[in-house]
Parts: sequence; C-alpha cells; structure tokens
Amino acid sequence: MNAYFDNAATTKVSEKVIKGIQPYLTEQYGNPSSVYSLGRESAKAISEARAKVAKAINAEPNEIYFTGSGSESNNWALHSHQKIITSEFEHHAVLHVLKEPVLLPVYSDGIVKPIDLEKTLNDNPDVTLVSIMHANNEIGTIQPITELGKLCRERGVFFHTDAVQSVGNVPIDVKAMNVDLLSLSAHKFHGLKGAGALYVRKGVKLPAFIHGGAQEFGRRAGTENVAGIVGLGIAIEEAVSEIEDKNAELFKKRERIYDAIMQIPKVQLNGDLHNRLANNLNFSFEGIEGEALLLQLDMSGIAASSGSACTSGSLDPSHVLLALGLPHEIAHGSLRISMSKYTTDAEVDLLLEKLPAIVEKLRAMSPLWNG
Repeated sequence: MNAYFDNAATTKVSEKVIKGIQPYLTEQYGNPSSVYSLGRESAKAISEARAKVAKAINAEPNEIYFTGSGSESNNWALHSHQKIITSEFEHHAVLHVLKEPVLLPVYSDGIVKPIDLEKTLNDNPDVTLVSIMHANNEIGTIQPITELGKLCRERGVFFHTDAVQSVGNVPIDVKAMNVDLLSLSAHKFHGLKGAGALYVRKGVKLPAFIHGGAQEFGRRAGTENVAGIVGLGIAIEEAVSEIEDKNAELFKKRERIYDAIMQIPKVQLNGDLHNRLANNLNFSFEGIEGEALLLQLDMSGIAASSGSACTSGSLDPSHVLLALGLPHEIAHGSLRISMSKYTTDAEVDLLLEKLPAIVEKLRAMSPLWNG
C-alpha cells in the first residue's frame, strides 16, 4: 500500500507504544489479580495507564474503566437506560443498542443544534440519558458538546458522548464539557486494537457490564488486557501532547486535498467545512458507486473508505449521509479521506494524481452519469 487514508477506521501503532508494551508481552506477563510480584507489576502498570487516561481528559483515575473497544464502552454507557435521546447519525454501536430512541436531526451541515435538544428534553421529561457523539466517524463534524452537556446538566439528565474519533485529535476536558460518560478507543490514536475505556463521572451509577470477577472496580469481569491497556496509556499521552502541532500540519494537507477535489465536476463536501476534525474530508461524487471507487483506488495503491469500517460489508447507503438529506444515489458515491500524523505529502500527491482519472473512468461506465 502506497497511501493510507483510512485512519478513521484504524491507525498505525506508534513506535512508543510498540516499545512500551514489549515487557508485558514477554517478561511482565503476570495476571494483575495475582498477589505475587509478577502480578503486582501488571497491576501497577494498569494503574499508571489509568492515571494517564484520566489526565488526558481531565478526569480522576477512579473514573476510568478499561474495556475492549469503543463499541463496548458505548454499549455499557447506554444499557441500563430506558428512554434515551440521541442523533440520527450516531455510530451503530449506539443506534443498534437502543430500541426506541428519540432522534435529533443533524441537517445538511452535520451538526446537532442545542435548540433541538432543549425542545426535545422539554417534550420528553422521562428521558434519563442523552448520547451525542463528539465527532462523527464518517464526516468528521464536531458537535457543540459543551452546550449540549450544559442543557442536560441543568435538567439532571446524564450526558454521554462517543469521543472515539475525537480523543487525541481535539482537546478533551470532561469537566468543562459537562460530560458524565465518555467512550474512547486506543486504535484510533495509534494504540492497539482491542483496548478502550469508558469515563464515568463520580456519582453516576453504572451497573456491572460483565459478571464473574472483581476487575475494573467490580464492574467488568475478565483478566485485563495488560499490553493493550499499557499501550492505550502511552498512546493517549503521546497523542494529546501532539494535538496542536499535528493539526497544524493536517489542516494544510486537508486544505490542499479539498481545493483539488472540489475542482472535479459534480462533487460535494459532506458536512460543515470548518467544524470538523482536521484529519477528515468526506465527498460525494455524482454518478459513481462508492465501492467501485474504493476498488479503483486500491488498484492504484490507495486505501480509503466510503464510510464506517464497521458497516463496510453493507450495500446500503450510509445512514450518516442519508441523515444529512442526501438522496440514495448520491450517498452511494461517497469517499471518506482520513489522515494521521503519519500521512505524508507524497501520499497526498498520489491521491490527487489518481483520483480525478478514476472518477472520470467510472463516470464514463456509469448509467447514472449524464454529465
């Protein structure tokens, strides 16, 4: 692969993480629940990682619960609530958990409006939890979490945010943002797959999610993934320290890609241009099927996505793009470009060299194209 533009799906593991986890794969392999020194070393490493995660989001260590993924964190945060408000374009790890959610619109810009949440809270006094993602996983739009959380706090309603895409990419302060629960996942910021965390504000009742052991303060049984947790701690510390410098570089690359792709006829950017992650662009190309576009890019050595990797096996158009009001035929022709600190100018060059010709080729073959 010559160019990787699918960092919203997963990221390359950083060298610091690879080096830092090595002892926990070889010499320090003890079970953290054991009383002997080998186990105590693992338990200490978990405690240190918990402190790093807490510091990164301005929480307390005893408010951090390690999980196996961002999806598990989302599931855990939601599973004990009956009446929940969320948005139309949440990740399926939220939407598929809920039986009869109250859905907020997101409009063509992909932004949840506080005024809509205020009205919906007033109309639904029995709601106990609101869950709004911090940054959308497909179109990268950043939500006004502080304002949304304030509305919930004023009414005594718990507020959860899926911050899987935003942690390590934008500053997070759970206290200032009025957040009660927050989900994150290591592999989105150069940690290992299979390690996530859920922040739970002190005082928020959270029933046990997995039963059978005393791990994670008695709320999530199962022997801990020590290497993954250690890697999460290293990765989040590294990512948070780099946000400002990293985003400055990503903004330059994003602007260059945006300017070039918008020169292609009948293309549109999905979601607000400014209120979005620095590493994300999502386009729809009229007259093109997204899977064909991805396959042609792959043949040119370029990895990208047409939406969430969690639903890549589906032939249905993205529910996120449909929520923005796009018609099915346009939503089918989307391309998500997501970068990381490892994205190079040479990768951008390759994308901008190959993409226009691929679009032209596919349109020439498409019965939907009449341009």
